[in-house]
Amino acid sequence: MSIQITTARSEKHLRQILQLQKLNLPKALSEEERIQEGFVTVDHDFAILKKMNSPYPHIIATDDDSVIGYALVMLRSIQDEIEVLKPMFEKINTLSYNNAPLSSSKYFVMGQVCVAKDYRGKGIFYKMYDYMKSIMCIDFDMVITEVSAHNTRSLKAHARQGFVNVLSFEAPDGHPWEILLWDIL
Repeated sequence: MSIQITTARSEKHLRQILQLQKLNLPKALSEEERIQEGFVTVDHDFAILKKMNSPYPHIIATDDDSVIGYALVMLRSIQDEIEVLKPMFEKINTLSYNNAPLSSSKYFVMGQVCVAKDYRGKGIFYKMYDYMKSIMCIDFDMVITEVSAHNTRSLKAHARQGFVNVLSFEAPDGHPWEILLWDIL
């Protein structure tokens, strides 16, 4: 294994992110796999994934040039482009952290994180987040993400990384979510 943490720099990387994403959507997993391994929720298309990749590229983990993990960077400017994420952005804009409204804070959203099944438990999740922090802390103070309350593996991993829960809420469809924040300063 020759695992490297880097950024998505090509259409090939973006297409491999989408392939890994499709393998980890709830519809591709059994209930037992969703409980034990976790899952991703949003099914991005290539155009939006490419748009999100600039000016700050997604973080990827590769093994011999194959994407085996990713953490998507999402700026606020994209908030109206992905329907399922609109409630999250609406909630974020009503919250405060350390007595300051998030709406006036320097944050970005980690849009989705995933590690290929054969590579889990090797610290890749944390290495991608640490790399993300090293790049993004120049322009941002915090990372915000949203995790399904049913995705206990992801919630535990984010807590170990240093994320704190700033809000638990139900989306309009009744699904429970946790908005998590990581202060990267």
